[in-house]
Amino acid sequence: MTAFDHFAISAATLEEGVNHVHRHLGHEMGPGGEHALMSTHNRLSGLGPGEYLEVIAIDPCAPEPDRPRWFDLDRRSGPPGIGNWILRTDDLDAAIARHPEAGRPVAFTRGAYRWRMAVPDDGILPFDGCFPALIQWQSDRPAFADAGLRLRGLSLRHPRADRLATVVAALTEDPRITVEDGPRRIAAAVQTPSGLRRIA
Repeated sequence: MTAFDHFAISAATLEEGVNHVHRHLGHEMGPGGEHALMSTHNRLSGLGPGEYLEVIAIDPCAPEPDRPRWFDLDRRSGPPGIGNWILRTDDLDAAIARHPEAGRPVAFTRGAYRWRMAVPDDGILPFDGCFPALIQWQSDRPAFADAGLRLRGLSLRHPRADRLATVVAALTEDPRITVEDGPRRIAAAVQTPSGLRRIA
């Protein structure tokens, strides 16, 4: 069983990513923290019960990790954008057995939070990141103040849309997640206090 967990906006710096969210959604991102294993850091905001959005970037104050960073951050360039989306599962090992292309299970801790995530050895998820990262929470999940944001749709665009659609359908039945043909792009439709906004 899987469910939408969050989407991740990757950026050269957290400041750039936070400004990107503010420009498109009119929202100021909440706090976050560091991922020591990956030498990255983030900021988070809720999308209603059980869902959130993340801005993530390489932490310039952290040492180089001993493995490729997740979410293809070692190769990213250009302006901020949605680089990945994440599904949570109750059984990560079983999900990886069905979809080995998701990567290997890696354990993470930050403060009171504990989780396992499937991470490819090269840090690059299939379909140029349109394949979802898989996460299993082993502690309470982050809790957020309700800022009135709700995910209404997540559009995955990729040149191999037919194949991607088959894979996504095997992973989730969430009707908000759609697949279309074209140059690679992930875009979200988010309801905000000032109306429906879009961010990519």
